Amino acid sequence: MPTANLLLHPVRMRILQALVGADELTTAQLRERLPDVPAATMYRHIATLTQADILEVVHERQVRGTVERSYRVRQDKAVVDTDARTAMTKDDHRQAFTVFTGALMADFDRYLSRDDADPAREGVVYRQGAVWLTDEEFAELVEEIEAVVARRTQTAPGDGRTRHIVSFVLVPDNPAGA
Repeated sequence: MPTANLLLHPVRMRILQALVGADELTTAQLRERLPDVPAATMYRHIATLTQADILEVVHERQVRGTVERSYRVRQDKAVVDTDARTAMTKDDHRQAFTVFTGALMADFDRYLSRDDADPAREGVVYRQGAVWLTDEEFAELVEEIEAVVARRTQTAPGDGRTRHIVSFVLVPDNPAGA
């Protein structure tokens, strides 16, 4: 499975976010969605994600003497697994979380920048809640949440579906080891 450094690099994370739920996109389409990323940087990070088997080439076609590829995210590969998370240091987690929250804020800002954005009508939700759980209950909760999200990533565009970004963070709140 991929390491956090592979997946949580700022540019690679933005590429993955653009592709998640988008079925497939060409590099040109990705460049349209991420115009601030230089072309050489985009190609380098797409190659890195493809070599790591996180992106798969869905189609190839000749366009004016070059090959245009369409890419899709392999959802099962685009996760930092338990072993990789366990191997991370506290500083690794801090860096990864900073990239994650930065990408989350950028997604939200892009959404709010749309002229037609209507958070109340479109069901935008951000909330925090506390639950008291044993280690086993917590593990079960994480498994349930991941299963629900994974099941919903299997639906396809069309039939009136709107793409939604689902992000969640689970943080223990155990003041001073209480």
